[in-house]
Formats: sequence, structure tokens, C-alpha cells
Amino acid sequence: MKKLEHALESFMFNSRWLLAPFYVGLILAMGLLLIMFFKEFLHLVPLALFGEPGPHVILGILALVDLVLVANLMLIIVFAGYENFVSRIDVADHDDRPEWMGKVGFTDLKIKLIGSIVAISGIELLKLFMNITEVSQQELAWKVGIHMALVVSGVLFALMDRIGGSNRH
Repeated sequence: MKKLEHALESFMFNSRWLLAPFYVGLILAMGLLLIMFFKEFLHLVPLALFGEPGPHVILGILALVDLVLVANLMLIIVFAGYENFVSRIDVADHDDRPEWMGKVGFTDLKIKLIGSIVAISGIELLKLFMNITEVSQQELAWKVGIHMALVVSGVLFALMDRIGGSNRH
């Protein structure tokens, strides 16, 4: 019976490798974001050089910031998720290793995730405010409401983390 138990536990432990293709897929999706980034950037160049002054360039720059935040979020998820659930990434002696790598736990990942989502939502709201004359009040109300729900969720996540952290000691 002990052999069966060990085999089952080994099988369950090794099943963590089923997550690896998900992380590879996220890395490939970051390549798609890179393509979108350069397409948006190339679209902005003639607007900045020859276009009429107006909100279009700023809106385009906000779209670029949005893409960068999403890519950063994806990278955090890939690194932290892989290290927390699959295996350690063995680059400890590399000069460019991010200082946070290997130190972001699941709770930290949730806080970083909600923080990034709130930042992305804030940028989307800012883009909406830049074109306020073209937006219906109903759309504006929905987007502000969703943003506020994300902000409240982020605060509650941080509060729960703080309460849970203080109980551990």
C-alpha cells in the first residue's frame, strides 16, 4: 500500500509540469503584445510629426503605456507562477536577475495582479476622459463603476493580506 501511495504522490507532484505550457503560451502572447506595441508606435509617428495638435498622440501614448503594463503583468505572472508552482528558475548568479524574483509568493502575486489591473483600468479611464465628448454617460458610468470596484477589490485584497500577515506572528 505504501508503494501505491508513493506512486500516487509522485504522479500528483509531477503534474505541476502541466502548467509549463501555459507559461510558454504567455511568453508567446507577450510577443504578440510586442507586435501590437510597434504597430501602435508606427501609427503615432506621423501623427506626432505631421498631425494636428490634439489628444490623438496622447491617447496613442496611453495605449503604449497600457500595453507595457500588460506585458509587465504577464512577466510577473510567468516568473512568479512558474517558481511557485512548477520549478525554481536557476539564474541566481545572473547579473540581470530581478531582485524580486524568487521572493514573490502567491499572496504577493495577487496584490501585484490587482494593482496592475487597477492601473490598466485607470489608463483606460484616462483615455475615455480624453474623448469625453464622444462617450455616452451610460458608458462612462459603467467604466467608472467597474474601475471603482477594482480599486475596492485591491484595497480589500491588501487589507486581507495585512490581517492574515499579522495573524501569522
